Amino acid sequence: RENGNKGIKRIRTEERKTPKRKTPERKTLTKLSPNSLFGMGNPLLDISAVVDKDFLEKYGLKANDQILAEDKHKALFEEIFKFKVEYHAGGSTQNSIKVAQWMIQEPQKVCTFFGCIGEDKFGEILKQKAEEVHVDAHYYEQTEEPTGTCAVCITGDNRSMVANLAAANYYKKDKHLDLKENWKLVEKAKVFYIAGFFLTVSLESILKVAKHASENNKLFTLNLSAPFICQYFKDALMEVMPYVDVLFGNETEAATFSKEQGFETEDIKEIARKAQTLPKVNKKRLRIVVFTQGKDETIMTKGGDKLETFQVLQIEQKDIVDTNGAGDAFVGGFLSELVQDKTLEQCVKAGHYAANVTIRHTGCTFPHKPDFH
Repeated sequence: RENGNKGIKRIRTEERKTPKRKTPERKTLTKLSPNSLFGMGNPLLDISAVVDKDFLEKYGLKANDQILAEDKHKALFEEIFKFKVEYHAGGSTQNSIKVAQWMIQEPQKVCTFFGCIGEDKFGEILKQKAEEVHVDAHYYEQTEEPTGTCAVCITGDNRSMVANLAAANYYKKDKHLDLKENWKLVEKAKVFYIAGFFLTVSLESILKVAKHASENNKLFTLNLSAPFICQYFKDALMEVMPYVDVLFGNETEAATFSKEQGFETEDIKEIARKAQTLPKVNKKRLRIVVFTQGKDETIMTKGGDKLETFQVLQIEQKDIVDTNGAGDAFVGGFLSELVQDKTLEQCVKAGHYAANVTIRHTGCTFPHKPDFH
């Protein structure tokens, strides 16, 4: 009986130990250290309002578009206040980075963000917002230009975004990125993300980070961001492209990219394949191309001729609050898994989840905690 009891004890002890072995999820999460995911871009304060068609027409805006403010839009930033406005910490890259941190939850400050703001009220709001979502934001603060803003004009589930970059346009590599304490944060990261919008601001900063990633076999990811980037900043885009390990874009950007690159095709799958085969510096990694298409399937290349499509999560029209930030949220979800070395399929799944949550809220906002895992 004694032996028998010992046997029982042993089994019970083993049973008690078993659950510890069954927590790969938690183990993976603890491997993440602060500053593992790095983003650099244009920090903007979103001024979001539901507007009418007359307002769009008055300023020559399309219902669903992203443009940079011109002189004719100056009055828009005054007039938008006649509608009920909401403020959100925005800017494409910063949106994606804060969504990634939200998806990861613990530890805090896995995500780093660099960008330029003004020493003013809106700058203070942005700092506070970054702190609230546990992003390790290191802004280059200067006094010449005010903090950038973005008017988000919502009609139905469309949004027309007019960005007044202001300070965001004045990020300086030598004044911020090159500083020893800041560059250390770059060196700590293993995944990098920059939206194409930043090509209009500091190509030299992007190239410095991209080359660092490539030389150290880290992941450098970039977003096409908007048709005008593919058109008017084509040279800068193609200077960075050889370092891009993961390229993001939506169907409109992909079509413009194809046209500008002379791909001679409007087939989004074909465009993804051609974008994948563009010259690449780090031969250890095949380029991945991920194109979203709103409510239609997401397309992802996987090397060679391999290409996969993924259905997005269904949502009823009545549950859509606004699609502002859905693309940024998709990227944030994707990056949150990529930085944890999850499969590409899992990355897309997380992207779809984050986008689905975001479009149920105003701007690029989300509930307190995700229920993805």
